[in-house]
Amino acid sequence: MRYLLLVYTNEQQWAALSDAERDGVWEDCAAYGRELTASGHFCGGAPLQRSNTARTLRLQAGAMVETDGPFAETKEVLGGYHLVECKDIDEAVALGKRFPGLRVGCSIEVRPVMEDYAPPNAAEVWR
Repeated sequence: MRYLLLVYTNEQQWAALSDAERDGVWEDCAAYGRELTASGHFCGGAPLQRSNTARTLRLQAGAMVETDGPFAETKEVLGGYHLVECKDIDEAVALGKRFPGLRVGCSIEVRPVMEDYAPPNAAEVWR
């Protein structure tokens, strides 16, 4: 089964780190990615650009509203993800606990992917 390891970060806390500290975390994250790949767990993933590069879309009273930045007012924003293949959620959680960013304030949300989901008339929708 596949699981999404969603990486949330506090961008202000990240910016407060020294260049050497950030470089160390990036190097450790690269090593973490190589370990996930070597173990056969890694299916995909990427860091995301800063939240100020995002745009959020919502429909309000029948009108499309587009705003800059993330949807919610929060200190933590989605910073990246890892898509992993695991036998169960406990294995996915164990992988998430090894993520190097946890030591600098990141958090990891482990969420199962809906493997069997298909929208109604999927053949028509995806054509």
